[in-house]
Amino acid sequence: MYLRSTKRVNKDGSVVEYYQLAHNERHPKTRKPVARIIHNFGRADRLDRQELVRLCKSIARVCGLIVTDPYEELPTDSAQSSSSAFPDDLKIGKTRELGCPLAIEALWERLGIKKTLNDICEAKGLRVPYERALLAMTANRLCEPESKLGVWDRWLSKVHMPSCDGLKLKNMYDAMDILHENAAEVEETVFYETANLFNLDVDLIFYDTTTASFHIDREDEPDHEAGSSLRKYGHSKEGFWAPQVVVALAVTREGIPVRSWVFPGNTSDVSTVEKVRADLRGWKLGRALFVADSGMNSADNRAELSRACGKYLLACRMAGVSEIKREVLTKRGRFTSFTDNLRAKEVIVGDGERRKRYILCHNPKEAERQRKRRNLIVAMLEAELGSHKDTSATAQWAINLLASRRFKRYLRVTKGGKVRLDRSAIREAGKYDGKWVLETNDDSISLEDAARGYKGLMVIERCFRSLKRTQIKMTPMYHWASRRIEAHVKICVFALMIERIAERACGRPWHEIRRALGELQVTEFFNLKNRVLMRNELPQKTRNILKLLKIKTPKQVLEMEKIPKNGPKP
Repeated sequence: MYLRSTKRVNKDGSVVEYYQLAHNERHPKTRKPVARIIHNFGRADRLDRQELVRLCKSIARVCGLIVTDPYEELPTDSAQSSSSAFPDDLKIGKTRELGCPLAIEALWERLGIKKTLNDICEAKGLRVPYERALLAMTANRLCEPESKLGVWDRWLSKVHMPSCDGLKLKNMYDAMDILHENAAEVEETVFYETANLFNLDVDLIFYDTTTASFHIDREDEPDHEAGSSLRKYGHSKEGFWAPQVVVALAVTREGIPVRSWVFPGNTSDVSTVEKVRADLRGWKLGRALFVADSGMNSADNRAELSRACGKYLLACRMAGVSEIKREVLTKRGRFTSFTDNLRAKEVIVGDGERRKRYILCHNPKEAERQRKRRNLIVAMLEAELGSHKDTSATAQWAINLLASRRFKRYLRVTKGGKVRLDRSAIREAGKYDGKWVLETNDDSISLEDAARGYKGLMVIERCFRSLKRTQIKMTPMYHWASRRIEAHVKICVFALMIERIAERACGRPWHEIRRALGELQVTEFFNLKNRVLMRNELPQKTRNILKLLKIKTPKQVLEMEKIPKNGPKP
């Protein structure tokens, strides 16, 4: 039964609308629905509105609902006004976040992670929802990173994830063990699903390593349960000596994680290459290229990379290598332009076994930015030097300048102990504006791919920053068993994959996406008889993010149920 409207067009072209109370019935022969008119309310412009309001209230009274008329004049007494709008026993329960968990769960399913994990659990005959436990831990890394105990004890009560209700803390740790046992299968299946779904360019894969340190006083004893110990002393990427693990990450051009590895903390970067390449060999990838900054570029490391059958792309120190200053930077020839801020040219140095392939890259926009920045620093130094009569290097102001990493490169001290601008150093610095040099042993890689390879390095570094510090916060880790450490890293990489997919779809960084999705919340209302879960009204920015992620906006009322005699759910 429903309120039906019909329209009639008069001879003069005017349209008259009518309201009717109708009920659909199926025709006995054709079985098609036919509207049966129960009551005619008449023309819309002559409608008795109060008649409809009384009908609404009578129906609501039978259903146990409250209907308020916004056009009805309310009593002046505030207490009476409040009681006329809401039932006396109405209470408001918790308000939980819905936006981020909703988006993360949708992408989790879209990437095929849910199906893959459920298939594994089904094959093992497991009935506990371990896939939901892994989803909860992954979503937590993207929202409010906590320990596994914190996820179970605190975070799940703040968000609306009904499918995770009833999870136990033991389920979390058991789910991590299942993920560790089947990590290779899960990562490979998810990779192919992701590559097909988002049409990823996988002809070139970049990989690099980072470290994750532990706040403990000594390294691990042999871990007989896992077969090896991971937390070993090593020199971390942050520059200190501590027990740590080495994390290797392979990513596509777009920065989508492909696979991750965890090695003992005393493992050198180059010794990880053979294992990484062996694991990726059966994945039908185009090329796997080891990308690293200039800190990795040494003769021993290059030889080790070559022995491991690895192709590498390494950044070079331009000012510190005489061969580059003499042969590469002074090489005549035109640059090949790829975009308005990237051009490059190839430089071959030596023959035979001594042959080296360098790629000289140049960014005109960055060169202009560096030139302006240097001119500003020089102007500041000229003003500072001109403001002091005593220009001896022992003056306190001169000591401060010479100790500054920003200023000291453009200063010199004369034989007489005076501080002066180093004009030759200023001219020398101008030769490197907007330039960087790469070295590779892969002759099959094109000039453009090699030039963009440095961008690939920056993509990996951005992934590592998100993993370790800005968003997902892989550290601190509270696990000691090797299998749990590896599973924790895999969960963080799942979170990174979802983050990068969302950023690629929305064209915005994750912190902006998360802030917009955080506006979507759900609130519980209840009285003695009923319990209702309703979402709030959404701002336009949240609707836009959901649209870009291709996620349907949730209904206004998510749940409605009768409350049993023992009271509402906690």
